[in-house]
Amino acid sequence: MERRGVFPACCRGTKMRQKFWWMLGTAALLPAMARAQVVAQPQVITVTATRIPTPSADVAAGVTVLTAADFAARGDTTLAQALSTVPGLGVVQSGGPGTQTSVFIRGTNSEDVLVLLDGVPVNDPSEANGAFNFGDYTLADVQRIEVIRGPMSGLYGSNAIGGVINIITRRGEGKPKASLTLGGGWPAQGQGSATISGSTGKFDYALSGAIDEAAGFDNTARRLSVYAGNRDPYRAKLGSLDLGYTPVEGTRIYAVLRAEQVDAAFPDLGYPVYDDPNSFDYNTNLFGKFGVSSKLFDGRLQTDLFIARLQNTLHYSNLLDAGDPNNLQANDRYHGDRTDVQWNNTLQLPDAGTARFSSATFGVEYANDSAHESVDEVSFGSPFIETVHASQHSLAGHVGAQTTLMHRLTLTAALRDDAVSSFGNALTGRIGGVLAIPEADARLKASFGTGFLAPSLFELYGVDNYGYVGNPNLRPEYSSGFDVGPQFDLPGFGQPVFASLAVSYFQTSIRDLITTTPDFSSEENIGRANINGVESDLVLTPASWLSASLSYTYTRAEDARTRTELLRRPQDSGSATVTIGPVRGFTLVPQVQYVGRFVDYLYGNNGYPTGNGRAAAGTIVNLNANYRISDKFSLFAAGKNILGSRFEPVNGLQIPGASLLLGVRATLE
Repeated sequence: MERRGVFPACCRGTKMRQKFWWMLGTAALLPAMARAQVVAQPQVITVTATRIPTPSADVAAGVTVLTAADFAARGDTTLAQALSTVPGLGVVQSGGPGTQTSVFIRGTNSEDVLVLLDGVPVNDPSEANGAFNFGDYTLADVQRIEVIRGPMSGLYGSNAIGGVINIITRRGEGKPKASLTLGGGWPAQGQGSATISGSTGKFDYALSGAIDEAAGFDNTARRLSVYAGNRDPYRAKLGSLDLGYTPVEGTRIYAVLRAEQVDAAFPDLGYPVYDDPNSFDYNTNLFGKFGVSSKLFDGRLQTDLFIARLQNTLHYSNLLDAGDPNNLQANDRYHGDRTDVQWNNTLQLPDAGTARFSSATFGVEYANDSAHESVDEVSFGSPFIETVHASQHSLAGHVGAQTTLMHRLTLTAALRDDAVSSFGNALTGRIGGVLAIPEADARLKASFGTGFLAPSLFELYGVDNYGYVGNPNLRPEYSSGFDVGPQFDLPGFGQPVFASLAVSYFQTSIRDLITTTPDFSSEENIGRANINGVESDLVLTPASWLSASLSYTYTRAEDARTRTELLRRPQDSGSATVTIGPVRGFTLVPQVQYVGRFVDYLYGNNGYPTGNGRAAAGTIVNLNANYRISDKFSLFAAGKNILGSRFEPVNGLQIPGASLLLGVRATLE
């Protein structure tokens, strides 16, 4: 029976409902700890959540905005590191940096997360499930990351069932300046990055380059008898350029180019696991965007027209080793292309009655995806060949609106229709509201949305020499979901905002899940999943030199047919980040991340698989320090996994061991 209402029947008297009411009870106590007055707080503006610049407090969704200053304070240099403590996100890395990394938002699949680069979808068409690999992305040219949790297909189309992550690169402005970061540390790692940015006359520019190298750790789980201590090295090289020209005030012509190469070694999860010394991934990602944005009619209309091109290339190489019990050798190549053309508009509407700050959005998007895959492997003398050479295109139109009524109620709505060449049309939408209650320093947020996931090119057209043939008649996966909960922003202890607490109950149902047939010969739409949970985020600022961010998420994600838990979705997860600055110019940032037990495909200590079971929980502790010598120079120390946790986010593969990076940052103007 379909579950209805804010508290579904499955939650009555259960652990989830207890957690939800406990969090609301905590929220109810906060006003007693603060002064009973409303004080303005600095606003964090997000564009991704509604396509309209909106304070995150007025967005009917879970929103987290990370900035370059956050990356520096926490010692994060990769996308996976930056996202690891975001509420509601599960980051699953298959070894060290550069290896395959998935992100799950609120229990949905990794392919249900849409990733944007400067507003352009960059999920890899050559991936078997169409997901984005979070393991091969560095942050040297990133200005901010906006994470939106909740169904967003009504705004962005396919893949946005769980949410959207928008990576926004650096853009030049103001006086010319140069920044340089150099670091080195243990064990055998080095980093360097440089950026030149600014504006001169009608031109603006930002040029970035970076290199990151590490000898790495052996990411084979140390408990396995096959552990050999072989290091898994990593190297990343990045170059990016953002150029802009403003011929007249309000109009900018721009070009963005980005190239990144990431090489990484990793063990093989075979039968048994093998601590392979020469198993490597070589990733090359190329991105280009050219467009023009303009403000017309006295700035009431913001219009943006662009064309973008994405190319992802992966080469997996594994030479035959005499000691490999799987006798595996591989020479696999994947190439994905995407061409994306968009015309997006935001129109500011005049006030009408009690409606203020009203805007409408509309636009169209054309995309063409292609995938070329050639898998050539031999194991135990038997060849395995897998190929796909296919493409598909889509044309979409979207409209949206946002308004604030009586200075209290902010309403948003969005509707999108995608026409995809492989299956037809998908119509999705989203509505949301935020009710401000200034008398209680509170807001109540609620939203509902539908979503879809288009079949990947491999699922449609892939073939292998063991009889697998893709299914060109696949339908898209469809979802519906909602979230609801309060947010409190309270002054106190002499601080404009002493405590900010957001609690959300979320629920998502997915039907027509694409699953492999029992005989592994094709794909079919027979799966269903039910996901619900509670997400909480608490930020405390008891003093100007002290702040803490704590998050906890309870998630129950299960196969609706078998009532079994979905793999790698821990029921309990959370994090704590504390920023301490007792001395002017010095900050200390300890971090703790906890991942509870979860169901995974397990490997015994002898290296052989034992089937599905519950994997162990893990706790990771980081410690970062920054000291500003002057306005131009600062020193930093980044300690990752300082207690040497051997947590296995993928069973059989453990996270990198304890490391320390020391360095200097310089800014010259």
